[in-house]
Amino acid sequence: MKFLRKIKPFLKETQVEMKRVTWLSRKQAVRLTLIVIVFSLVMAAFLGFWDFIFSNIIFRFFL
Repeated sequence: MKFLRKIKPFLKETQVEMKRVTWLSRKQAVRLTLIVIVFSLVMAAFLGFWDFIFSNIIFRFFL
């Protein structure tokens, strides 16, 4: 029952804190999301390239 008594104050405090948050604009959110996606794709290609190279080296020398 203590848990149920703590829910209401928690939700009230959460609501107050959410009003203090500085939210990104839609334009900023889209721009930053695209940056993360592009960076992830570049890193995936980079790591995939080196994985391919080292896999071929290991395959040629050890198998």
